[in-house]
Amino acid sequence: MAGGDIEKAKANNESNIRNLKLSGHVGFDSLPDQLVNKSVQNGFIFNILCIGETGIGKSTLMDSLFNTSFESQPSPHNLPTVKLKAHTYELQESNVRLKLTIVDTVGYGDQINKEESYKAVVDYIDAQFESYLQEELKIKRSLGTYHDTRIHVCLYFICPTGHGLKSLDLVCMKQLDKKVNIIPIIAKADTVSKNELQKFKSKIMAELQNNGVSIYEFPTDDETVTEVNTSMNSHTPFAVVGSTEFVRVGNKMMRSRQYPWGTVQVENENHCDFVKLREMLIRTNMEDMREKTHARHYELYRKRRLEQVRMLCIL
Repeated sequence: MAGGDIEKAKANNESNIRNLKLSGHVGFDSLPDQLVNKSVQNGFIFNILCIGETGIGKSTLMDSLFNTSFESQPSPHNLPTVKLKAHTYELQESNVRLKLTIVDTVGYGDQINKEESYKAVVDYIDAQFESYLQEELKIKRSLGTYHDTRIHVCLYFICPTGHGLKSLDLVCMKQLDKKVNIIPIIAKADTVSKNELQKFKSKIMAELQNNGVSIYEFPTDDETVTEVNTSMNSHTPFAVVGSTEFVRVGNKMMRSRQYPWGTVQVENENHCDFVKLREMLIRTNMEDMREKTHARHYELYRKRRLEQVRMLCIL
């Protein structure tokens, strides 16, 4: 049956569906609750890729976002190649379990040949897709218990120079935008004045647009989050500050950075976009990023790989 005939058959079947009224309570209105209970029982998986130069604050931001200490070790600046290191953690909040994997790009941007920097990242993302595909193609699959290592979001850390993106930033993001949800971040934003920061944000977005780089946009089709996500899309890239230190502000201990001239409070929205990033990344759109990874980025990879296999079979 040709593709057009299949679509016609589907349309005919849908047009023949009848809407019926129930004369009493059946009970399938509990399906959403069943799904929630099953999901909570199984736990959730979320995988974050942090890309940025050594010492830019990737580990500190992760500690701040999840309000814990991942006890990351500092990386040297003289590595001959980029290495991706993945660490998986079990977190629990109330009765919800989260298996969180944080992947760090150790030595990123430190080499003379910058091409190797982004190639290692591309290869890693593809390797996680390939691993999932091989599990999917098994005769006896175990996707229910399989540890999904596909990257759900890439936090791309931009140096707070105020002068725009480096060529490596543009090349890397262009290589990745069809493979992963990219959220650009201006790291250590407290080193740039407010006026300069707004100009820097505008310049970054203009350069991304001019170079055809697609970044993750928070979805606005769900009316429950339309307003907040539309607003947050206008704040990209997020200018963030992370800290492992707590300073007393009033009668509260808050994550802050202490300077001779004053204190930068990580969770103060007048000081940086940390709260906005956490809200969008963890509290509002985590499930959308997981869905887009599977339905869009993984499907593109899967389609390409299966076409390659088909061509090999024909040859």
